[in-house]
Amino acid sequence: MAAAKMTQSQFIKDLGVACGVPTKVAKQMVTTYAEMAVKETKKNGVAVLPGLGRLVRQERKARMGRNPATGESIKIPAKKVVKFRVAKVVKDAIVPPKKK
Repeated sequence: MAAAKMTQSQFIKDLGVACGVPTKVAKQMVTTYAEMAVKETKKNGVAVLPGLGRLVRQERKARMGRNPATGESIKIPAKKVVKFRVAKVVKDAIVPPKKK
């Protein structure tokens, strides 16, 4: 059985307790943070989320793919995608680097 995952409401409640603010204010903080990240990524193609990482908009080139059901080759059109690059500090905290 998998461990229980933190829900958005649990995150907001914990944030409110940690910052000493009401849950309503914590929810507004999280919503505003997310909106700012989306707006910055749309405008500049990258949004830095301090302490976490960065959102990066990238262009994916058109390429040839394969339909798995029929095996037929298909052309996949170019498109824009958003990727999240985790900060090194966060990555090292979650998965410590191997000692040499």
